[in-house]
Amino acid sequence: MTDAPLPLLSHDDLQALAPAAAGAVPACATCAALVCPGWESVPSSFDRTALRRVGTLRPPGDDEPTLQEHHLAGTHGWSVDAPIAPAFFPYNRCEVWACVACARPFLRYTEYGGYYEDERIRALDGRWLTDAPA
Repeated sequence: MTDAPLPLLSHDDLQALAPAAAGAVPACATCAALVCPGWESVPSSFDRTALRRVGTLRPPGDDEPTLQEHHLAGTHGWSVDAPIAPAFFPYNRCEVWACVACARPFLRYTEYGGYYEDERIRALDGRWLTDAPA
């Protein structure tokens, strides 16, 4: 059995999901370890079944999305205030997940290095969301 394709989420979809992560809802005990303003590695002890997949930011058929990043005002990939720009790396390789207990949304992607894989996660915070074109 294969998983059904994930829906491609638009900027408006992300904006609709984001309020739960912008401090409007306190972190629940299930996902509190994941609530981080910037990218972090998913703790190895975290029970991944506590999240459900909501959608993707990767357009179908895009086998090699750009590695170009979008930054403003001196931010970089690890900045807590880095823009969340779905057309740019790493967001263009992300899936959107939500806590099964409180529905807090998260962005997840896997970083592939020479000898490692690192599953990374960032809370979806509408303050940093931008629809900058590629």
